[in-house]
Amino acid sequence: MRLQPLLTADETRRAEEAHQGSLDELMERAGAAAADLVLRQYPGRVTVVCGRGNNGGDGRVCARVLREAGREVTVVDGVGDLGSPDVVVDALLGIGFHDAPREDAARMIELINASGRPVVAIDVPSGVDASTGEVPGVAVRATATVTFGAAKVGLAVAPGRFHAGRVQIAAIGLRPREHEHALVPASALLDVPRKTATSTKYSAGSVLVVGGSRGLTGAPILTSLAALRADAGYVAVAAPESTLPVLETALLEVVKRPLPEDAGGRLLPRSAELVLEAAEKADAVAIGPGLGRTDGTIELVRILLERLQVPVVLDADALWELEPFARAAPTVLTPHTGELSRLLNVDARDVDAHRLDAARRAASRFGAVVLLKGAGTIVASPREGVLVASYGTPALATAGSGDVLTGIVASFLAKGIEPRVAAATAAVAHGVAAELLDPQAGAIASDLLPALRRALVGHGLQRAPLQ
Repeated sequence: MRLQPLLTADETRRAEEAHQGSLDELMERAGAAAADLVLRQYPGRVTVVCGRGNNGGDGRVCARVLREAGREVTVVDGVGDLGSPDVVVDALLGIGFHDAPREDAARMIELINASGRPVVAIDVPSGVDASTGEVPGVAVRATATVTFGAAKVGLAVAPGRFHAGRVQIAAIGLRPREHEHALVPASALLDVPRKTATSTKYSAGSVLVVGGSRGLTGAPILTSLAALRADAGYVAVAAPESTLPVLETALLEVVKRPLPEDAGGRLLPRSAELVLEAAEKADAVAIGPGLGRTDGTIELVRILLERLQVPVVLDADALWELEPFARAAPTVLTPHTGELSRLLNVDARDVDAHRLDAARRAASRFGAVVLLKGAGTIVASPREGVLVASYGTPALATAGSGDVLTGIVASFLAKGIEPRVAAATAAVAHGVAAELLDPQAGAIASDLLPALRRALVGHGLQRAPLQ
């Protein structure tokens, strides 16, 4: 799989220590790279705000190179007046930062943000934790960030990614030998198995979708269609018997499996035997879209997790009151912030502030791959590093978008892709499809389906993950 390294602060330092040249040599190249970005994209007067460490050293080199190129440059050492710049270069804190900025640094960050000028951050915006993306205090909101050797985790993971602006990776001679985390580029979609001349509808991937309580049939419809558009060869949906007229009308290519239901049109635990029978032809099962929330649906999910022998993706109502489980076959959970907060019994604000840690904790607690939805989708697993999918647009903030993602994950699992990779690649496909929507305003979840087809055949693959 094509991956792009995401470095923590410690991994970056080890790469610097392994460099054959001097630290001064790296600093010269880093500062020159930052100056080059300013010279190419931001005319006029420049104020460079420098801290005391290596990041400040990079900033001073940047200032010198800019002066040599004829720019008017003001250097502010930690605290001072920005003057009247046309662009600000942030070289204040760098990757060594972990805690909330001290008072003088915080005041400088606030001045930078209040300037109303474009800001170019060196390595990471000051106030962003390079290793986690956490922002424990105030942080610079950069227009662009020039980083070195490889992108840092904090530039890809929210909330840090919202402070980074456009990210440019400058090759200064660093060669990282290790990285626990990685970005998944759009080119990963080229690795998704395609149908061949010898494929059958079953060998191309068979998916079973379980859900669709009365009044909630839209969710499994979207999931089923997304699985087909993600190139699964066969899709079946198991849903309450009373919903079949709706499903028959909306899903021409999908096989329907009627299941027993309660008076409210919710599935019952005794539906499990029929689901297990339908799953005999499935390579992956998606549980949860439109399932509903009753004691019966909670028990049904528990039984299915215990007895299904194929990969399972759990979404939406299947995550409601979910308890840790033991399975031999792979499981993928796809929560949004609110769902993950309930799974971990923490406040949703805690999840948003510590997304990387929250996804890791959930993966460990449930022994499953966890896909935390949102800007900068995070995919964590119990024993491997985190993958980040950074594609997408605000158009994904619409009802049913998650159901589409569930169908893509299920399709990729059915094709035999390793679960962590299947989840991350599905998030990339989902995001690229959103970027292909034109216009973005007014887009709805079903618009993603034809766009998904375009994404999988190569449209939109040219954009780098952090542009």
